[in-house]
Amino acid sequence: MLWIAVAWSLFQLWYASPLPFVFGFGILNDTEARAIHLGFALFLTFLAYPALRSSPRDRVPLLDWVLAVVGGFAGAYLFLFYVQLSGRPGQPTTLDLVTGTVGILLLLEATRRALGLPMVVVACVFIFYTFAGQYMPDVIQHRGASLTKFLNHQWLTTEGVFGIALGVSTSFVFLFVLFGTLLEKAGAGNWMMQISIALLGHLRGGPAKVAVVSSALNGVVSGSSVSNVVSGGIFTIPLMKRTGLSGVKAGAIEAAASINGQIMPPVMGAAAFLMVEYVGIPYSEIVKHALLPAVFSYIALLYMVHLEAIKMDLKTIPQRPTPARERMLRMGLGLSGSILAVCIVYYGIVAIQAVFGGAAPPLLALAGVALYVASVWYSSRYPDLALDDPNAPILELPRAWDVTRTGLDFLIPIAVLLWCLMVEQMSPGLSAFWATVSILGIVATRKPLMAVFRKENLAASVRAAWDDLIDGLALGARNMIGIGIATATAGIVVGTITLTGLGLMMTELVELISGGNVILMLILIAAISLVLGMGIPTTANYILVATLMAPVVVDLGAQAGLPIPLIAVHLFVFYFGIMADITPPVGLAAFAAAAISKEDPIATGFQGALYSLRTAILPFVFIFNPAILLIGVDTWPQTIWVATVSLIAILLFSAATMNWFVTKSRLWESAALLLICFTLFRPDWWLNQVSPPYEELPASEFLSAVAQTPADGRINFVVEGVDLMGEDVRKTVNVPLGDPGEPLERLRGIGLTITQAGDALMISNVDFGSYAKRIGLDVGYDVVAVLRKADQPSSLIPIGLALAATAGVAGLQFARARKQADRKETGQAG
Repeated sequence: MLWIAVAWSLFQLWYASPLPFVFGFGILNDTEARAIHLGFALFLTFLAYPALRSSPRDRVPLLDWVLAVVGGFAGAYLFLFYVQLSGRPGQPTTLDLVTGTVGILLLLEATRRALGLPMVVVACVFIFYTFAGQYMPDVIQHRGASLTKFLNHQWLTTEGVFGIALGVSTSFVFLFVLFGTLLEKAGAGNWMMQISIALLGHLRGGPAKVAVVSSALNGVVSGSSVSNVVSGGIFTIPLMKRTGLSGVKAGAIEAAASINGQIMPPVMGAAAFLMVEYVGIPYSEIVKHALLPAVFSYIALLYMVHLEAIKMDLKTIPQRPTPARERMLRMGLGLSGSILAVCIVYYGIVAIQAVFGGAAPPLLALAGVALYVASVWYSSRYPDLALDDPNAPILELPRAWDVTRTGLDFLIPIAVLLWCLMVEQMSPGLSAFWATVSILGIVATRKPLMAVFRKENLAASVRAAWDDLIDGLALGARNMIGIGIATATAGIVVGTITLTGLGLMMTELVELISGGNVILMLILIAAISLVLGMGIPTTANYILVATLMAPVVVDLGAQAGLPIPLIAVHLFVFYFGIMADITPPVGLAAFAAAAISKEDPIATGFQGALYSLRTAILPFVFIFNPAILLIGVDTWPQTIWVATVSLIAILLFSAATMNWFVTKSRLWESAALLLICFTLFRPDWWLNQVSPPYEELPASEFLSAVAQTPADGRINFVVEGVDLMGEDVRKTVNVPLGDPGEPLERLRGIGLTITQAGDALMISNVDFGSYAKRIGLDVGYDVVAVLRKADQPSSLIPIGLALAATAGVAGLQFARARKQADRKETGQAG
């Protein structure tokens, strides 16, 4: 099994690399690659996951070997018979149908083993719906489908199991998981943990703050809640308990910090990569939109931990006595040195690219290797970091630089990933490939280089590095089994939606239940995401809810006159899918944390859910104030202003939920903080009560408004027409525009073709899969108005009043805290 897992990792590296095109063989199309990916996943599932609790653990039963081989064949069927299948589309043979039937059944069994029964139940419900459509209630009724049509759609095309979700898992999710696994194998996880302890351990509640920061650092390169809990929690949870936190709160803080690892760029949860396909924007744009909310959520959790430490009067970890002047000098050198190093690397790379052009990549590679060797040489002069013993007392905190210098080379693969993703704007798959190649090089050579520089046993170091490399490749594949199976099973749900037309029916159903109220609709979708997340992984949850509900939110919002950006809706679904990992009664991250803290998982889940309310409020802000996603924010002053106001708002919300600001809050003070928070997040709501936010201009102004919109700006306009159900609709939509240019060309860039007849404008074509199609625009709709921002009173008025009210609450609490301190001193004196 080990070598099959290694082979899977090597195949994924080959597929993501440019090598097939360089050598001219092994070139696979998307469908073939997805089939091989699922074949490996099914094969390994039956070898890695026993059928029952009573199944032997010391060997793989013969039946499981048979199921593994048959499952591997069924999964890889589209690759093995690709030419034959492409020659007879829609005309399956008996072998095709038998393979499809066996494949679906084995996929469901693999899902039961790897993910549990709830995901199987969800898939079976949708399969049942496919065949029993004519017996369903009118609102979701359809004609039903034959077995042949079902199997052809689900297993022999890319509409079902082999659809977008499995494609994303194949193209780049695997490599990101492998990248994180290898980074951990190299020792970067422990290195990041020790840096967090060195930086924050001296603060009140320091170990809890270490948990938050280390989870944020892990979240930069890992996209899994449970793996974050397990990898960091074994150190941080006992550490928190040693300094006075209860086991429940220690586990809850770790779980709350770890679930946010999935929303922390640049390597977000696997579902974030699916957004590239579902929203139709580059991954770098998704990172840009997701950055501020992720950072604010972590800062807010740090603040909540600080308030918890004050409430419980927690002690700090002893720090090495250092004069204040030396501390300030070290801090200044650390910050300035970090900034200088980043600038040298950035401008050095830019300069080499400018001077050498096409010859720059090999030169940069050589420079990277030289920098790596120099970093390892420098690190070799100091002892390796020891793994933290969670049961031993911390007698003295290490200094941050003493820790940092032992692993400077770990920053190289992270820098490669960030550069490829954010600067070069390569595809996520290619970015992950180059980052993974760099960490593979580190795993393979770090120990031998250390042995050379330290004059130790080279042969033993080479053997250890080889073992780490093989183990890392195998473990990366092992970690991907669940994701590969989850995305394939989610494909059954997506295939059912496309086969039956359920997506169109859901619009009517949600509109009926919510009465067209956007707030009620969002609460309904949040509840659905949380309930589904109790039984299925975040990725599958996102696929299911985003496929069913995201178009509904955009469409009903548009009909209600609220133009909601598509990325805001998908992040809304994504966030609540993640929240399910900590929400009782089945919060997997909370269960993992409770297993380490040896406390009640339900109590841990409830406490973690309280800490995570600050994350749950943000998705609603996305919908009604997309500025926090940097949508419509064009300049640095605007960015700084939005960031500052939003950060104050989320901190005040955290203080309100903790019932503690300067001191313990009274009920009315917490209520006032919540109202202030609402005002800071949505100052426009108060202004809209005084005057309308937009003024409607006639359709004749539409093209000139498109022409005047700045590069990468957005425009709101109103369309009217008749939908597929024959009903009149009026929608207000928000679309992004690319580079400046001729208006009709800019609109064609988002898949929208406008035909002009005098002053009348009609949509004559909407490209399939385009942004315009995704937000519900259709052929035949008329553009009837364009919306321009109306002159309103300044938003500084409600924001200023809110800040003044904050100062008032703080002043009252300061006075009360002083009186309490005076009474305490008087009592002690007496």
